[in-house]
Amino acid sequence: MHRHRDVQGGTARAAVFGVSDGLVSNVALILGIAGASTDPAFVRVAGVSGLLAGAVSMAAGEYVSLKAQAELVERELDIERISIAENPEAELAELAAIYVERGLGPNQARVLAAEIMADPDVALDVHAREELGVNPNQLGSPLAAAMASFWAFAVGAFVPLVPWLVGSGTGALWASAGLGVGAAATVGGLLARLTERSVVRTMVRQILVAGGACLATYFIGGLLGGSVD
Repeated sequence: MHRHRDVQGGTARAAVFGVSDGLVSNVALILGIAGASTDPAFVRVAGVSGLLAGAVSMAAGEYVSLKAQAELVERELDIERISIAENPEAELAELAAIYVERGLGPNQARVLAAEIMADPDVALDVHAREELGVNPNQLGSPLAAAMASFWAFAVGAFVPLVPWLVGSGTGALWASAGLGVGAAATVGGLLARLTERSVVRTMVRQILVAGGACLATYFIGGLLGGSVD
C-alpha cells in the first residue's frame, strides 16, 4: 500500500513557485540595476524593494486565487448537496451512467450507485470526485498558501541580494549571478526529486531560465544606463 502527497491543497505549489519566482525575478532585477548603475546603494535598495514588493504581491495573489477557487468549489458542492437531497433518483442515474462509461454493466453500476447514494455524505464526496474532479476534504487553506508563497519568495529573492549587502562592484555582481545560478540549480534538483523527473534536465531548465533572465536584464540595464549618461 502506498500513500500520495496532497498535491491539490496549494501550499506546496505556492512554496515551490515562490522560491523560483523570487530567485529569478530578483536576480534579474539586481543585475539589471547593476548594469545601469555602478552605485551599490541603488542595487541594494532595488533588491530589498523587489524582495518586499514581490513577496507581498505573490502572497496577495496566491490568497485571492486560492480563496476564489475554494469558494467556487464550495458553491458547486452546495448545488450538488441540494440536488442529492431533492433529486436522489436523478443523481443515482447520473452516477450509474458514469460507472457504465468506466466499464461496469448497467445492473452492477446501478447497484453500486444505490449503495453510495444511501449515505448523503458519501454520495456528496463521490459526486464531487466524479463530477467536479476535486477532493472536498482537500480544498486547501488560502492563508497557508499565501504565507508559504510570501516566505518562499522572500528566501529566493534574498539569495542574489546577499553579495550586495556585504560587498559591491564587479565582485558582488559575479557573486550575485553565481548564487542565482547555483540556487536555480538547487531548486531544479528539488523539483526533480518531488516530481521524479530527470534531475539533470530539470536543473538545466532552471539554470537556463535564471541565466537568460540575468543576461537579458543586465544588458538592458547597461543600455538604459548608457542612454541616460
